[in-house]
Amino acid sequence: MSDQTDEAPPAAPPRAPTLLDAVLPVVVLIVLLVSTIVLFGVEATDGPLQVALLLSAAFAALIALKNGYTVASVSSAAIGGVTTALGAIFILLAVGALIGTWNMAGTIPTVVDYGIRLMSPAWFYFTAAVVCAVVGTVTGSSWTTAGTLGVAFVALAQVMGLSTAVAAGAVICGAYFGDKMTPLSETTILVPQLVGRGLTVGTHIRNNFWTAGPALGISLVLFLLIGLFAEPVAEVSTAAAQQALGQAFNISFINLLPLLLLVVFTLLRLPPFLAILGSALFAGILAAFTQPAAVRAFAEDAGLGAGASAIKAIFAAMGTGFESHSGVPVIDELFSRGGMASMLSTVWLILGALSFAAIMEHAGFLRRLLEPIVARTKSRGSLILAVNGSGVGLNVVAGDQYVADVLPARMFRDEFARRGLAPQVLSRAVEDSGTVTSVLVPWNTCGAYISGVLGVSTIAYLPFCFFNILSPTLNVLYGYTGFKVQVTEPEEKVP
Repeated sequence: MSDQTDEAPPAAPPRAPTLLDAVLPVVVLIVLLVSTIVLFGVEATDGPLQVALLLSAAFAALIALKNGYTVASVSSAAIGGVTTALGAIFILLAVGALIGTWNMAGTIPTVVDYGIRLMSPAWFYFTAAVVCAVVGTVTGSSWTTAGTLGVAFVALAQVMGLSTAVAAGAVICGAYFGDKMTPLSETTILVPQLVGRGLTVGTHIRNNFWTAGPALGISLVLFLLIGLFAEPVAEVSTAAAQQALGQAFNISFINLLPLLLLVVFTLLRLPPFLAILGSALFAGILAAFTQPAAVRAFAEDAGLGAGASAIKAIFAAMGTGFESHSGVPVIDELFSRGGMASMLSTVWLILGALSFAAIMEHAGFLRRLLEPIVARTKSRGSLILAVNGSGVGLNVVAGDQYVADVLPARMFRDEFARRGLAPQVLSRAVEDSGTVTSVLVPWNTCGAYISGVLGVSTIAYLPFCFFNILSPTLNVLYGYTGFKVQVTEPEEKVP
């Protein structure tokens, strides 16, 4: 009898994907997405887009299995991709709860009431962009800015008879400028680390301003012009709207305490989920004292005492959203929103997009798509164009801004160093494309989130996201003209 045991031969390593392997899932994705949008229109995000993304992920998995990847590794990659979004999903659910309780506490109605008193329709869009730019810089989060003040500005636009799509565009422009220009932003910290070569966050931010500053300046001029020529068409007059708000809610500066608390939490650097959820819970408790009539009407249970009604209303507002029972249709429609449940279709969209992206990255498909682009860029301008094109393309294909930031930063950093281009040139190109354009794609995590919280479809607000369109455009223009494209000594080999 032999002392040796039979051992199974080691499994062959997976095969490198061909260009056709990498392209086919993208083609399937585009065909399915276009089909759902054509067939369902704006309702595509209520389910059809999610199905299209999951079917595309399944197709990409089949190609990966054909190339020798195991079922276990592909499944693990998909689960890992979804896991990376858990933080964003928790924030999304917290924002849903916050919108519900902020409506119940009169926080958003109070902002709208004060806005009617203080803001002229001619200056509205301009002011919204400026305020969101300042708040975005302070908080370091475009998501937090859009989910709080952004919601109020869109509601205010509707009351004033202005375009909610333009208002959403103004909110997004300001929020993303602030996100890019602060050391508190996750992407502003991440991108210099990915590029490396001693690049500091401060240098990165200062260099960002050469595209972000002009892009915001042009955007503000455009918003001012749109506002000056706007012709508000409100369902009710502003005086009638104020009267209706006063009847439905007790309007007071005290209602703004949840907003102030959120700012304090943010400055204390609390995790975003805890800060937003804490403000949401505080608003619910505050509502029991400041809006007792609205809370009782919402609880709809005469047999409960004041305390039990308040607890029921808080859970309901955070879970399924607040419902106004003022009897004024415009007010009831406008402030009956929020709840974690309202964000579930957006969560579903994010899960589908990240499953597809994770499989594409794990199987090497995304890298295979980028390699020919890197190899064929000959001039400085074409290299910077390639970075921007890759960022925009990955936002569309991968559906997540972090993929659109990470891959180009990794793929192009050696080539930038070899050609003697300073690291801040690459980091700016990555931010101007990967970070900024993510909100323009309906199935991207950012596009899905912003559309969900603002209640405005991505297709509707996209034409008015001037900052997000101008940033990559200016970056490419600078690349070809050489303006603010810093150079260093070429490096033969980058560590």
